[in-house]
Amino acid sequence: MLFSLDGLNALITGGAGAIGKKTAIELAKQGAGIIIADIRQDALESAAEEIKSQSGKDVVEIINCNLLDTENTKELFSKCEEKLGQIDILVNNAGIDRDKLYMKMTEEDLDIVMNVNLKAIFTLTKSAVMAMSKRKFGRIINISSVVSFIGNPGQVNYCASKAALVGMSKAIALEYAKRGITVNCVAPGAIKTPMTDVVSDEARERFLSKIPLGYMADPIEIAYAICFLASRESSYITGQTIHVNGGMYMG
Repeated sequence: MLFSLDGLNALITGGAGAIGKKTAIELAKQGAGIIIADIRQDALESAAEEIKSQSGKDVVEIINCNLLDTENTKELFSKCEEKLGQIDILVNNAGIDRDKLYMKMTEEDLDIVMNVNLKAIFTLTKSAVMAMSKRKFGRIINISSVVSFIGNPGQVNYCASKAALVGMSKAIALEYAKRGITVNCVAPGAIKTPMTDVVSDEARERFLSKIPLGYMADPIEIAYAICFLASRESSYITGQTIHVNGGMYMG
């Protein structure tokens, strides 16, 4: 066991996705109670079974939530606390992209990405901070991206949302440090997914040449960093971004 999270409960948004599931599995293995939120009900139910199977956890709670719905987002944290008693760890993992070259990108493309990747986190984290402040303990981990530091063609909106998330996290960390709440980011690089498995060998080699370690991360490698920041052992780390990118960016 890396760390003991016994007695702590975690909410992971985007919990039906690759990083979300792996994070939930690792947090559960360390003893945390788990609730995953996502907009896809079938995927949520499937993810919950996978998390239980791989972690040995008997119960994994699920909540269907549309982060584009502000009222839905405002109610999410309190609903989770009703289910588990209290939430000590919030992993803001859910995110979307709407990739287009800048001159073809519309205001709608910008708004929807900013609303999910930034505004929803602003709203949900406010609920978390209010509750965690009363208990003088909390771990908030926001998932940014390597592209918020290096840029990426076709992702003006996504890069902007993930860069803004880093700045927002630092400000919240400063405001609530004395309340026992730490706020940090994890910035993943390239992640191995079913989509990356079907690209041509030439395209894969060209992409891998930008990664000093020479491979795309398994989602579990991102989950390990999140798990550490969620632990009691990370108590003196706040306002930081942990880069997990194989050396693509060394800031």
